[in-house]
Amino acid sequence: MTADNPVLAEVVRCGFTESRHRGCLAALAADGSLQLSAGQADVPMFPRSSNKPLQAVAMIRSGLGLDGRLLALAAASHSGEEFHVAGVREILASAGLTEAALQCPPDLPLDEQAQHAMIRSGQQPDRVRMNCSGKHAAMLATCVAAGWPTASYTEPDHPLQVEIRRTIAGLAGEPVAAVAVDGCGAPLMAISVAGLARAFRAIVLAEPGTPERRVADAMRAHPAWTSGTRRPERALMAAVPGLLLKSGAEGVEGFALADGRAAAFKIDDGAQRARTPVTVALLRELGVADLPGTDLSGLSALASSPVCGGGQVVGEVRAVLLVTRTVTAGDGAGR
Repeated sequence: MTADNPVLAEVVRCGFTESRHRGCLAALAADGSLQLSAGQADVPMFPRSSNKPLQAVAMIRSGLGLDGRLLALAAASHSGEEFHVAGVREILASAGLTEAALQCPPDLPLDEQAQHAMIRSGQQPDRVRMNCSGKHAAMLATCVAAGWPTASYTEPDHPLQVEIRRTIAGLAGEPVAAVAVDGCGAPLMAISVAGLARAFRAIVLAEPGTPERRVADAMRAHPAWTSGTRRPERALMAAVPGLLLKSGAEGVEGFALADGRAAAFKIDDGAQRARTPVTVALLRELGVADLPGTDLSGLSALASSPVCGGGQVVGEVRAVLLVTRTVTAGDGAGR
């Protein structure tokens, strides 16, 4: 990331700008043309968990038989609530496996209430409550369905990971620029924010019944399974009809509307606090206020987050001017 990227969000305390978060973004119109752009939108970055819908598409293509809530969980960064844990165990059991097969690290739940309950009960961190355990369980189930080895499923040259890399490149319309190890231990593929936006657009516009559309439909029908009951991602998907959205660590977000409008961004310094305000601002730029059924009050509640001092709200984290360049349809459109 670079200092040439513009400021996308700022932290204001008592009317004084205390911090600024730079980043890059790309937004596509319904026809796939580049509608909005800021910063180095074509420079590769790690989408982190925003890649999960793309990974799930590759798993379905490879023989994974999940649908509905369990497919949503396969593409989730879940909160570790009890229904998430039960779902992960259900995926594993469907493949004849147990939690011992998971290669994600032990962790506490992301959800604060679930985390406190676990600590009070004296339980130790475990793999099934790690937020990526749904993806790992689905990867294992895919390997069983395809007849691939399970012990090496996180190795970059495993057949599953080769298929994931091919799928991500195809959906993004660009080659994978680098492969690293994600926080959960699985391979992590680098693409640009423009490529991530193209991938989300491809997923929502796919024909019903295709692997892409199955993933999109499952996530949109079960937003609490892709995140959690108290997460802003669930609230955003509830507020905007047809919205497919997936956040990633280090300030990444990718989303698409049912008509093909799509966007993605990366906050340079990885600040998670900037992510939801920028997402709401981008959704507004793309015109979601005109979509029938959009919960405008719900969006407004997520447009900024409070900054506190002395037990009182004294400021906010808010998005700033996002659009540094407007491109007419057909000029360098989504490739």
